[in-house]
Amino acid sequence: MNRDEVITLVRDHLAIELELEPAQITEQSRFKEDFDADSLDLYELVMELEDRYGISVSEQEASQISTVGDAIDFVMAKTGP
Repeated sequence: MNRDEVITLVRDHLAIELELEPAQITEQSRFKEDFDADSLDLYELVMELEDRYGISVSEQEASQISTVGDAIDFVMAKTGP
């Protein structure tokens, strides 16, 4: 798995869940401020990442994820090189 695969998964998930155009979603995009995502939206993203990549995300770790780039970095760190 590489970074581009993770970016694509996160972008596709957010586009569907938040009814956004994929082109609007960048690594710098902030979930709450830019997409008006609520806690349920973020919970669903975390669940998708856990299921897809076989990782575990604690509540504390999830609270540190505020941008698309944060989510991608987190997955990359948990899954290794």
